[in-house]
Amino acid sequence: MLIRDFLSQSARQHPDKPAVWYKDTWMAYGKLDVRSNQLANFLIETGVKRGDRVAILYENSFNYIISYFAILKAGAVAVPLNTDITLDVLAYYLNHSGSRALISNTRFVRFVLPAVQQAPGLDHVILEHEDLSTLEGKLSCRTSRLQDVFEKASEDPPDVRLIDIDSASIIYTSGSTGSPKGVLLSHSNVVSNTESIVEYLHLTADDRIMVTLPFCYIYGQSLLTTHFSVGGSVVIENQFFYPKIILRTMKKTKVTGFSGVPSTFMRMLNRSAVRETELETLRYVTQAGGHMAPAIREEVARAFVPAQLYIMYGATEAAPRLTYLEPSKLSEKLSSIGKAIPNVEVLVVDKQGQPVAPHQTGEIVARGSNIMVGYWNDPQATDEVIRDGYYHTGDLGQVDEEGYIYVVGRLKDMIKSNGFRVSAREVEDAIMEIDGIVEVAVKSVEDEDTGEAIKAFLVLRDGEQTSFEEIRRKLKGRLPEYKIPRHVEIRDDLPKNASGKIMKNEL
Repeated sequence: MLIRDFLSQSARQHPDKPAVWYKDTWMAYGKLDVRSNQLANFLIETGVKRGDRVAILYENSFNYIISYFAILKAGAVAVPLNTDITLDVLAYYLNHSGSRALISNTRFVRFVLPAVQQAPGLDHVILEHEDLSTLEGKLSCRTSRLQDVFEKASEDPPDVRLIDIDSASIIYTSGSTGSPKGVLLSHSNVVSNTESIVEYLHLTADDRIMVTLPFCYIYGQSLLTTHFSVGGSVVIENQFFYPKIILRTMKKTKVTGFSGVPSTFMRMLNRSAVRETELETLRYVTQAGGHMAPAIREEVARAFVPAQLYIMYGATEAAPRLTYLEPSKLSEKLSSIGKAIPNVEVLVVDKQGQPVAPHQTGEIVARGSNIMVGYWNDPQATDEVIRDGYYHTGDLGQVDEEGYIYVVGRLKDMIKSNGFRVSAREVEDAIMEIDGIVEVAVKSVEDEDTGEAIKAFLVLRDGEQTSFEEIRRKLKGRLPEYKIPRHVEIRDDLPKNASGKIMKNEL
């Protein structure tokens, strides 16, 4: 099984079924399949070969999905790029990935034009652009209009042979704590993980997922592949900063599933009427993409009742899922990330690589057919995280007597406070229990008295007020003195990447 088969098989079985909703319009599986065939054939005609890289710079849309599957049908490797991008970063990604072609739209032309001049290996740019004559003399490579492809290219399925260990995509990590790396995933990596997610979420052709997460982000991509694999439907709503619109679209399109990262749910809870809104068709809600404090998990579960909340954990390197906590265990194991998903092994090990005893701290490691091939053109970084057959997540964890796993911090997110090692996550969870706090990020800062101290960056609910002294007073019953922040800064917002993760390195 290959990723491209998810679309082809669903199109054969349900050619007229609505597959994707975007801007108040449904597109059927049959049309998506034909258009992806056309673009794939065009790529092949222009010289794209098996294993070549083709970049996508597109917001979530019909054309993003068409482009993604077309690249795979051509036997090439998809390189989805974050649309929240700068000129220099775009040029870096094009050069680092060695992309032969770029598919983009009018919105990004101002970045594409100068970036292409800095990417000599790029042969072709395909644009959703009305008039390419305005670009004459401005690009050193060939240009084509996407609409012309849909009007002229062959609709026949391309005949490009692949096997499941062939490369499928290079996904650049968000870089929340360091420089981004290109995670190389094979067809087997993604297909294996897709099948496991489908199994534990009990997905069927009747499921319809609300997508607010970008497809260039591995969590967003998994929403697409899981639902296409079962012939389900995808609802795209790119206005994720406007939760009221999201809620309205969910009711209008009768979605059965909703997925988000912690910041997604904080916006829903604090800037919409989700608690008072009846979502009659909603069956399940999933959360991943970062730690969500136990107090917020409880609030989310209550807000979306009777839909069931699945807490999930993973990484881009795992394509992306490693564990999940079944909804029936949520109240009992509120802080847990659950157990390994089907066909994946997850352990908590000590420095010698041996499983730790219950309630002892070690590193979370995993192995399975979903684990990445490696980091693109970076064997040293690959060897640092894949050792003895296991992917080392960099997360510190514990297990209880029943085998449920708990993340207690990051190897690189520990703070030395008054001689004690403190997990930033533990402090963040305690702060989130204080009423009126919407978001928090804790990190170490230089301190004249102690050398290193804990600082908390807070975002308050609209209309709320607090002070440094008040925060410290409320934490005294929750944390020992050495874990209470010595510095507090209140902000209107915290810096985030396109996937919604807080960028601590920018604080």
